[in-house]
Amino acid sequence: MSSSLHHLKVFTTYPHECSYLWGKEATTLFVDPQQDVDQNLYTSLSRMGFRRSGQHMYKPNCASCQACVPARIPVADFMPSRNQRRVLKRNADLRVQSLATLEAPEAYPLYERYISARHRDGDMYPPSVEQFRSFLGQAWDFTRYYCFSAGDALKAVAVVDHLNDGFSAIYTFFDPADDARSLGKFVILWQIELAKQLKLPYVYLGYWVQNCRKMDYKIQYKPIELLNQGEWVRIET
Repeated sequence: MSSSLHHLKVFTTYPHECSYLWGKEATTLFVDPQQDVDQNLYTSLSRMGFRRSGQHMYKPNCASCQACVPARIPVADFMPSRNQRRVLKRNADLRVQSLATLEAPEAYPLYERYISARHRDGDMYPPSVEQFRSFLGQAWDFTRYYCFSAGDALKAVAVVDHLNDGFSAIYTFFDPADDARSLGKFVILWQIELAKQLKLPYVYLGYWVQNCRKMDYKIQYKPIELLNQGEWVRIET
């Protein structure tokens, strides 16, 4: 596979309704679907603010709005807060399994419950098996599915792409009825710890969108780096 940026083709969508900010119109830049994307190219694209969804690499390209800001955690300098340490402790009993494909029979029912409980106002509702497979089930060579279980119960699944310089946290879905565990927070903290163990410098979190309540959680991990005009800028507080 080619890892060069020099001959990369990109396309722009027509304006469409923004998924993050009500009343806004969005335009998306995406990499030619015929382009072979290996781990080197993927890493370069991630450093430029691209993300993966299903089989597509994309990033927002809106003429009148710059609200979607790529965010990543520099894991070597990350120190969990008191609340985050409590979250880690509450979930110390979870068993983690790493899979190359998302074929666990409990995965889709968990995803369906999660979307129905947490994202009824989003474009992924109502969920379907076809949507689930298209969005999350198409693993690339460097994709891993981390399944977190308590006893026989699947509690959370993290879809993670392994890059040369860290992890790209593609998506996490979890048991919406188990609020006490704060599973969404825990899975990010777990990825940070794993990246530290593997001596990988970053966990890429996707886009932080100011004034979007569902994206507020990303700025709670400090320090964090935000991509501003092609440069990653560290935010300490």
